[in-house]
Amino acid sequence: MSGTKKLWKIAILDMYEGVPNEGMRCIREILHAFAAQQEVDMQLDEFEVRQQLQMADTSYDVYISTGGPGSPVESEGSEWERRYFGLMNELMQWNETHTQKKYIFLICHSYQIFCRHFELGNVCKRRSPAFGVFPVHPTTAGNTEPVFGSLPDPFYIVDSRNWQVIELNTQRLAAMGAEVLAIEKERPHVPLERATMAIRFNEYTVGTQFHPEADANGMLKYLLQPAKKENVVRDHGEEKYTSMLEQLDDPDKIMLTHDKLLPAFLNIALANNRLVPA
Repeated sequence: MSGTKKLWKIAILDMYEGVPNEGMRCIREILHAFAAQQEVDMQLDEFEVRQQLQMADTSYDVYISTGGPGSPVESEGSEWERRYFGLMNELMQWNETHTQKKYIFLICHSYQIFCRHFELGNVCKRRSPAFGVFPVHPTTAGNTEPVFGSLPDPFYIVDSRNWQVIELNTQRLAAMGAEVLAIEKERPHVPLERATMAIRFNEYTVGTQFHPEADANGMLKYLLQPAKKENVVRDHGEEKYTSMLEQLDDPDKIMLTHDKLLPAFLNIALANNRLVPA
């Protein structure tokens, strides 16, 4: 195609603050597999945002901002956040004035700080940590969301968080053009508001509270660590721990989400890039 963009540039905004994790490996593997399948030349650059204050510029086609440790509230006003939201604002302004759009995907910690920064809801600590494989439910908007592809209702996700986004500001969401895409499972015995699990912030920016990049190998490696097993059993019980291990072998659980969600987002971004001359 004469208008095909020759080089697809992707930036990973690494929010892990130097903490060892499986998320970066999973994201890299998804991106390399997608580029190979689609036969595109991909330039992949990583930026360590929180410790080294590295920040991408606006020359990339896709930005994937990762999960990470720590409080999504205490970093407000920090230098790295100033640079980070400087970039986010530049990208949103770019998309208002350019034909070739910049696509942004926000995962877990990135999703939380984005919601807090733009005052879209109450970002607060959970009563107890959420960790494991859980069902989530698409909303009405989520049922027609292209990024969710052919995921069922419910679909299964890897959740790992001490924080949540609740008590949404519907006026600010509407002003931004945002829609809630998914909420956590209903718990009739728990008199608490269900947390927001995914939001389309605008036409080119999507975020998830969960980890769509997570794969079975990474979860297994995590769950088999003695300290992690002890934590899960203490917080959720032996039966829940055994159930988590069993669900890793089910191709219709987290591996379906892994295989569908981020690739669907990348497909949409690539389609836009291919239609615009470099």
